[in-house]
Amino acid sequence: MICGIVLAAGRSRRMGEPKALLVAGDETFLRRAVRALREGGCAYVVVVTARLDDETARTIAEEAAALYAGIAVNPANESEQADSLRIGLMSLPPEAVAAVVAPVDVPDVSGALVRAVIDAYRRTDAPVALPARDGRHGHPVLFDRRVFAELMRPGLPRGARTVIHAHAAALAEVPVDALPPDLDTPEEYRRWRQNA
Repeated sequence: MICGIVLAAGRSRRMGEPKALLVAGDETFLRRAVRALREGGCAYVVVVTARLDDETARTIAEEAAALYAGIAVNPANESEQADSLRIGLMSLPPEAVAAVVAPVDVPDVSGALVRAVIDAYRRTDAPVALPARDGRHGHPVLFDRRVFAELMRPGLPRGARTVIHAHAAALAEVPVDALPPDLDTPEEYRRWRQNA
């Protein structure tokens, strides 16, 4: 079973509002991410939220539940994205052979791109599969269960990138015309909406 993880526990400080609840067309970023992972072939999707004593996190969890996604809670307010990834990995069913990870602030991740990443993984049996353009990598990233233990180690200097770089010689890269952008500021979101 290949599963999906949506990372949606961030504080969205630079954006000024919860990125998971930003709108893309008639969908929130969260709904868009869950849909892309499912359409791409993930049999189960879990959404990692912040602590549920936070009203925004509760709203995100409620939307995830309405989408029939699993919910995993990152209890640490000031944690790194890698911590949310670890919590997502721990919440996967034991039959999960790989996880496709999509941060909620990368709304251009599509079902077709998720499927291409999964197909590359299945063809190559690589430990990591991901989109690539001009020597750069982007999202979503598929991690095979073989590297879950590496991702679970505390103190990764560059988060999940540390594990990606450790397996640089064995990556399954999916060539793309453009890497889906991360949207971190209101200006980036405004420009993205104009071009979408």
